[in-house]
Amino acid sequence: MTHPLDKGAAIHLPVTVVRAVLRWTPTAAGPGVPDIDLSALLLGDGGRVRSEGDFVFYNQPRHPSGLVRRLPRRRDAAGLRETVEMDLAQLDAAVTRVVLAASADAGFQAPDSAPRLLVQEAAGAAVLAAFPLAPGPAETAVVGGELARAGDGWEFRALGRGVRGGLVALAREFGVNAARPPQQAAPAPAAPATPPAPPSAPPAPPPVAPVPHQAPAYGYPHSDHPQPDPGFTLPPQGPQFLPQDHPAG
Repeated sequence: MTHPLDKGAAIHLPVTVVRAVLRWTPTAAGPGVPDIDLSALLLGDGGRVRSEGDFVFYNQPRHPSGLVRRLPRRRDAAGLRETVEMDLAQLDAAVTRVVLAASADAGFQAPDSAPRLLVQEAAGAAVLAAFPLAPGPAETAVVGGELARAGDGWEFRALGRGVRGGLVALAREFGVNAARPPQQAAPAPAAPATPPAPPSAPPAPPPVAPVPHQAPAYGYPHSDHPQPDPGFTLPPQGPQFLPQDHPAG
């Protein structure tokens, strides 16, 4: 039988193998649909996790003991659901409470998506308790409820406490420090550049054999080389260079 709960109410659980189910109803397609995650934190007497292994969330979906684990997200006619399954009776005696928290870093859009937390029997899926969540517009995480030891058994307590700062702030509250980005090692100093080897001297030109003396061609200066001198200018042409069929004027 389903027991709708108000904030602050508690109910004894008749079974100890249960599922916590977070349900919400998307009202629009696309980026406006809230992305909500369900997490579980196993707490000791001091109200804090004993180690980071006690934080079961999307990046660590299974407790080291295997007794608390997240199931894959599902969609059905009623909307979306996230589920955490627990075997409470087998938990270490040092665990006094299991906090159930929802987080939505981009906001819940709670009036439209109507998030609610259910506690079900793992066998048969009978709903034992139902609690609507109503985080404020600036609250991006909410402690929905907790499963706590009560005598020889367990009970569910409806809390509904909103938290600003998303899952990171909520986890820190219970002793889980946000992972720090890995520190980058300082770059190794660059090895001094090896100076380039001095250029090798060009090979000496082969010896030039002396050119035998030749008489210079007409119009070139007298020298030991038969080639023209670029600085030499031919003398002005006279009538002797005119065509033979044109008499001199």
